[in-house]
Amino acid sequence: MKAIALQHYGDADALELTELPTPAVAPGEFLVRVKAAGVNPADEKIAAGNLDGIMVTHFPLIPGFEVAGVIEARGFGATEFEIGDEVIGFVLKDWAQNGTYAELVSAPVRALARKPKSWDWLHAVCLPLNGLTAYQAVERIGVGAGDTVLIHGAAGGVGTLGVQIAVGRGARVIGTASQRNHDYLRGLGATPITYGPGLADRVRELAPEGVDAALDFFGGEAVAVSRKVLKDPARVASVADVTAPEQGGQLVWARANADELTEVAGLAESGRLSVPVHRAFPLEQAADAWRLLHAQGRGRGRIVLDIDAT
Repeated sequence: MKAIALQHYGDADALELTELPTPAVAPGEFLVRVKAAGVNPADEKIAAGNLDGIMVTHFPLIPGFEVAGVIEARGFGATEFEIGDEVIGFVLKDWAQNGTYAELVSAPVRALARKPKSWDWLHAVCLPLNGLTAYQAVERIGVGAGDTVLIHGAAGGVGTLGVQIAVGRGARVIGTASQRNHDYLRGLGATPITYGPGLADRVRELAPEGVDAALDFFGGEAVAVSRKVLKDPARVASVADVTAPEQGGQLVWARANADELTEVAGLAESGRLSVPVHRAFPLEQAADAWRLLHAQGRGRGRIVLDIDAT
């Protein structure tokens, strides 16, 4: 199969288009013919060796965690999907090596859910990692009807989905974003607010009695600012600040969960979620996708790899 791989730790310049053997399919796993792969900052961090203390890495390393594709083969005991089924997945294993920047990827059943039928491949692949991160963060702090929720980084990849999930549960959302993204947040059902110095005061103007919960999809001082305006300072969850538990909040790392990914896919199929795609690159231009990811920074819209999304 064709794949993008690194022979050693490195950045975009170390990515190579190469031929590698078809991945082995262990019992309880499925082989997926990849239609699209998501591009995420975590892909680069693993490739650079920045997560060595968390995850064992083997070379050649194929980056990527997000997949949208078609079931091509089944391992022993893997009965949840049939050959030809269309799926999406967050392919997080116990080690990093055989990722989704490839024509084929093996995935455990816990990683997969059925693709929303009405979504194309390039949009569907944006759901697994960001969707699970947002869903699990919302779940962790129990966002529900009547809550007022402060969401930091509300126009980003995770924030966009977090806003929609919270609004769908009947919450009032106040979302931080740059001025250029305020109309976008209004379209998602949130009340936009500019981040930066004085944020706590601006939040109090919108919610004089304080907010019920806060979600940090941005980092920086978000947790500390949230605690100043929360009715219950413990009801803050961060996906970006590893010191959140030390500040009395909670840290959320996305976990592969088929049932929760199925919930996210169901929200998408019902029209309650949308995801903007900024640009799609062919597999051989994965390095350019990484360079754009850096140039885009926290800009709106996902970057994906179009491997065979026809």
